[in-house]
Formats: sequence, structure tokens, C-alpha cells
Amino acid sequence: MECKFNNGTQEGDMEVRLDTQVIPKRGSFKYLGSIIQGNGEIDEDVTHHIGAGWMKWRLDSGVLCDKNVSLRLKGKFYKVVVTPTKLYGAECWPIKNSHTQKLKVDEMRMLRWMCGHTRLDNIRNEVTREKVRVAPVEDKIREARLRCFGHVKRRSIEALVRRCERLASMGSMRVRGRPIRNLGERLLGGTWRS
Repeated sequence: MECKFNNGTQEGDMEVRLDTQVIPKRGSFKYLGSIIQGNGEIDEDVTHHIGAGWMKWRLDSGVLCDKNVSLRLKGKFYKVVVTPTKLYGAECWPIKNSHTQKLKVDEMRMLRWMCGHTRLDNIRNEVTREKVRVAPVEDKIREARLRCFGHVKRRSIEALVRRCERLASMGSMRVRGRPIRNLGERLLGGTWRS
């Protein structure tokens, strides 16, 4: 724990009290619909949003599983109701390949269920996706990230949010290994290596 008005820093093993009651230390907490983890990861947040997508799915399963509704209409309904629920706040996620894979698997389960297929039917994912006309989840995340980036780029150069563009990276030049990607490449590239 660090106090800006004090010269010393203290370790995080302190007890936090409210009157006489000790507040327990948590590894993660929920804030504005997102789960913030103490280690900086987003595993719990991705899992939480997948669960929220399944809750929306269950509420709307009357339409999404109805055999009398066309697959194209089911796909439109899915894109309007379930996808935004699962990807709320995804433009700020430092997403890894493992998170993208988790979201892809979840999405394909829903799309197969909409079409009335199982994995044992051996129907390719591309065929199922084409039937309902739903774009892959990594494309939707990239689209949301670029939309957010566009809002940032339209701000004036003196705005607080644009200061990171003027920062120069300090340190020595790397000689071996994969080069470090800059902010623009990370936004356009999609995912960090996991």
C-alpha cells in the first residue's frame, strides 16, 4: 500500500478496517459489470461474459431453438441480442489466444444448437456459420477495438487519452526473439501471444 503524502511505502499485508470491522482481502471484485482481478488477467471476466451470454440465450431460446423460424432470422436475432451481451467491454480486454478460443468454442456451441446440429454430425464450423450468417467472434472483437480506437484518434492531441502516443519507449534494443509490437499493431493485430 502506498500513500502519496508519505515518503514511505508499506507492504500489502495490512488490515483494512472500517470502524472495528476488518475488510477481507479479495483476489477479484466486480466493478461496473466487469470482474477486476488482482493479477491483471481477464480470465474471470471472459468466463463471466460467456455466462451472461448463456443467460441471454436461455431467455431467448424460444426464438433461437424454434424450428419454424428461419436460420437467417435466428442469426440476426443472435447478432442483436446474444453477441453484444458476450462482448460488452471487449474493446478494453487485453485478450489472449486462449480467451479467443474460449469465446469461439462457446459461440459455435450456440450456433450448432440454433441449427439443430451436434458435433457428432461432423458439419464444418464455416458451413454452420454461413447458414446463420454470423461473423467470427475475433472479427467482432477487432471491430469493437477499432471503433474505440477511432474515438480516441478523433480527440485532440492535447487530450489526456492521447498522451501515450507521444511516449517514447525507453531501454535497450532487443537483439534476439520476436520484436515487441507497438500499440497500433496490437490494436490492429487482435491478440497478444498467450
